[in-house]
Amino acid sequence: MDSKLTSEEAYIHSGVVSRKNGNSLIVSLDENVHCESCRAKGSCGVSDSGSKEVEISYPDESFAMNEQVNVVLKKGLGLKAVFWAYLFPFLLMVLTLFVASAFLVEWMAGLLSLVVLIPYYMLLYTLRNVFKKTFKITIVKI
Repeated sequence: MDSKLTSEEAYIHSGVVSRKNGNSLIVSLDENVHCESCRAKGSCGVSDSGSKEVEISYPDESFAMNEQVNVVLKKGLGLKAVFWAYLFPFLLMVLTLFVASAFLVEWMAGLLSLVVLIPYYMLLYTLRNVFKKTFKITIVKI
């Protein structure tokens, strides 16, 4: 991980290594006192509840149980995640509705626009390993 990464370029949250699962670590995120003043707290999800866990695959270093760490996610990846999880499926559904309404009756076009999401999310599930590499979460020792 690049040690020059600042808080303007990444979301950094403290946590504790709670479990090891093969080649991955489970990190329990601490409650953050800075969440109250953060601009992204509504979309982050970290401030919603007291206990959150994050799985980090193939960490670069070895970590001990109950070790204090910082979890780092680059800010640009958040926009990509929103696009693939929310924006693209919405556009796919609306486009399918408009095209299908030209050829089918209204209720069938609406049903088809909803059904088109099933193969889309199945494709996302199939490509989950590609997305894990793209949306890599890293941890650093404190």
